[in-house]
Amino acid sequence: MSDTNKKIVIAIDGFSSCGKSTFAKAIARRLGYIFIDTGAMYRAVTLYALEHGAIRSGIVDEEAVVRLLDEISITFRFNPERGASDIYVNGTFVEGKIRTIEVSNCVSPISAIAEVRHKLVAMQQEMGRKRGVVMDGRDIGTVVFPDAELKIFMTADPHVRAMRRYDELTAKGDSVSLEEIEQNVRDRDYQDMNRAISPLRQADDAIVLDNSQMSVEEQMAWVMERIERLV
Repeated sequence: MSDTNKKIVIAIDGFSSCGKSTFAKAIARRLGYIFIDTGAMYRAVTLYALEHGAIRSGIVDEEAVVRLLDEISITFRFNPERGASDIYVNGTFVEGKIRTIEVSNCVSPISAIAEVRHKLVAMQQEMGRKRGVVMDGRDIGTVVFPDAELKIFMTADPHVRAMRRYDELTAKGDSVSLEEIEQNVRDRDYQDMNRAISPLRQADDAIVLDNSQMSVEEQMAWVMERIERLV
């Protein structure tokens, strides 16, 4: 490597059930990078809204939430003991608090507020300026980090993705139909590519990773080879 101190931004986009989050977390763990967990960020805003009266009896006061946004600062810190990133709100550790049922029940309406999304994307971009981050989603390489040094677009055959999901669910004891899951995967692909806000689109400079026939180890070898060329 030409410069072992050089850190980059890694943006991972792609279809559902491709293992994007698992892949992104594994890369962050291997490199000691921060994994920016977007879901955790929306949960953190939800927690703050709950603690400051903007959500009462499960009812979200959107105007009150928007007024609170300027008070909220979210940061991630890599925790070597966990091999993962911990989340903090205004410097306070909230990793456990954001996983409660109360937060889970309110995060969906919070996520639907346009101002919340705008605020969190700006925060994510600020985190990216420091480099050494990995993030996955649907529009990371096109909207959040258009200047990322490494953009990966993950895909896999819909039937393969459905099989993986089927295996996960049946292992938990769920009674499910493979045909129904595959239809759901295909429907979600269509919705992701055709939604009005930030549709799923492969960035022009993204490298495609089709992991239909790849093991986790093969995917890691594939990505590490490309990272080493950049750093």
